[in-house]
Amino acid sequence: MSEPTLFERLGGEWALRPIIQEFVHRMTTDMMIGFFFRGVDPKRLEEMEYLFTAKFLGADVAYTGKAIRDAHAKHPIMGGQFDRRRNILAETIDRHGVAPDIKAAWLEHVDRLRPQVTRDAAGVCISPDESP
Repeated sequence: MSEPTLFERLGGEWALRPIIQEFVHRMTTDMMIGFFFRGVDPKRLEEMEYLFTAKFLGADVAYTGKAIRDAHAKHPIMGGQFDRRRNILAETIDRHGVAPDIKAAWLEHVDRLRPQVTRDAAGVCISPDESP
């Protein structure tokens, strides 16, 4: 018998959906990054976040959204804004009592996506005019 996936260990869809729902709500209403989501359908964003995360965690689902680089290309996202989103995610994961190893894998996955979202290093904000 194979090892359970991170998705299965998390508790499957019934456990992941409330995490994603809270995360999207906090992100879209956040003072520092919420403006990025003006005009975005929050239910669609929730579904795309759910599918993207469920797929990464090992669920048998198909992510049907845009590639990460394409989805973020029109936004000049700075490193501090990326970090803010990551912190909101980490806090939300903690509020839902996710196992430490699942949290670590989830955040490592997010960190690997950084170059597709921003050219800024962690904790750095470079205005588009200053970009190399």
